[in-house]
Amino acid sequence: MPGVPEPELPRSVKIGFRFIVDNFRLLFLAGVMTAMASEVHQLGFDGTVDAVWELIEGNPVRNLALALSVVVAGVLYLVSRPRPVYLVDYACFRPPPTCRVPFSTFMEHTRLINSDERSVKFQTRILERSGLGEETCLPPANHYIPPKPTMEGARAEAELVIFAAVDDLMKKTGLRSKDVDILIVNCSLFSPTPSLSAMIINKYKLRSNIRSFNLSGMGCSAGLISIDLASDLLQVHPRANALVVSTEIITPNFYSGNQRSMLLPNCLFRMGAAAILLSNRGREAARAKYRLAHVVRTHKGADDRSYRCVYQEEDAEGHSGISLSKDLMAIAGKSLRSNITTIGPLVLPMSEQLLFALSFAGRKLIDPAWKPYVPDFKKAFDHFCIHAGGRAVIDELQKSLDLSAEHVEASRMTLHRFGNTSSSSLWYELNYIESKGRMRRGDRVWQIGFGSGFKCNSAVWKCLRTVKAPADGPWADCIARYPVDIPEVVRL
Repeated sequence: MPGVPEPELPRSVKIGFRFIVDNFRLLFLAGVMTAMASEVHQLGFDGTVDAVWELIEGNPVRNLALALSVVVAGVLYLVSRPRPVYLVDYACFRPPPTCRVPFSTFMEHTRLINSDERSVKFQTRILERSGLGEETCLPPANHYIPPKPTMEGARAEAELVIFAAVDDLMKKTGLRSKDVDILIVNCSLFSPTPSLSAMIINKYKLRSNIRSFNLSGMGCSAGLISIDLASDLLQVHPRANALVVSTEIITPNFYSGNQRSMLLPNCLFRMGAAAILLSNRGREAARAKYRLAHVVRTHKGADDRSYRCVYQEEDAEGHSGISLSKDLMAIAGKSLRSNITTIGPLVLPMSEQLLFALSFAGRKLIDPAWKPYVPDFKKAFDHFCIHAGGRAVIDELQKSLDLSAEHVEASRMTLHRFGNTSSSSLWYELNYIESKGRMRRGDRVWQIGFGSGFKCNSAVWKCLRTVKAPADGPWADCIARYPVDIPEVVRL
């Protein structure tokens, strides 16, 4: 009946249900062991030994076959199990203060570059609601009036952000050029010849037989595609190290026209890069920070709607403003649900899987109007790194996954401090969690990346040791100020 709340089970019943289901195997094993202990107690020690000996002597051929089966099964398990992939360490580029673009500077340059008042107002509204702060940075070529989106400027930016991140990683890990067996670079919008991977190989004099890959055109989720590729390669190449570099080069993609969907990147994207060292070498387990548990890639809704403007102007009733495109959010939601369906059975406790399965079966077999059960991923993960693509994206995922403000704090603060750094944003968020001293041994981290196509990729990491707050890194000079309050609208 309308207005009558749905009946709800007592909290004690819910706790009991989850305890029994999540620990079913342990409880079953405890029951079996209890029964065996009771039987041994009744027979006594001598009686138990006699019973075992009679079983062995009863059919020696069968017992030999059973023993051989156990040995063969053990060998097959050891040979076929996947090699562990360790995240030894990573480093993020910290932009120099000279590249900082406060709101006033950004809007002053916008007015000098673009004479169309409507376009200027549009970018103003975008910036006011973006969630970005006053310390985000653009590459040197974008500080000119007008900007200089040249090949030379783009390569200069690539060298600045990539080399700084790789240098920092080598310093942290003691990595030598000859130790790198696999190199993967992802940059979606800048794909020069010679490639960025070739630029890194030449700079650091990497081995001539290195396996190098250059990924482009894959959007902001390409960072996790690179991790997935590195993981696959480490399964077939034993005792290997993989260097993954994730970045987006802003310089060549400056837009000076008046098409609103093209003006968005000018407002949201900022410079950044991350370098990650992965390894399958057993000796790296002792010093590695994380072990890769799962990588899930989904591609859904890849049609013309995927490429529409992320934000749209609201003209209804004479009001103007900016909102997330419903088409894009529908596609993102579809891709997220597909990713959740895949990763859920891998990470969720059995009770959540059972409730999700019952809800799914009920909607299919009984009543399609049943509200779908959204699994409680807080029971599976301790930390969440959601791609800092924009405030609305973070809001939508927080609502969809029923996350607290603390769960999305790293994403919001990364967007505020560094802006949308594309595929590298997940690593700035992970570094934020570490810089706050929140990462403990055994914690599990869920990285969720969104990109064009529409792609939703995710990776699950398990922390191998308690991580001390780093003394350096991208947050070193400002972590004490965060978290900060981010208003819904910043009036410019």
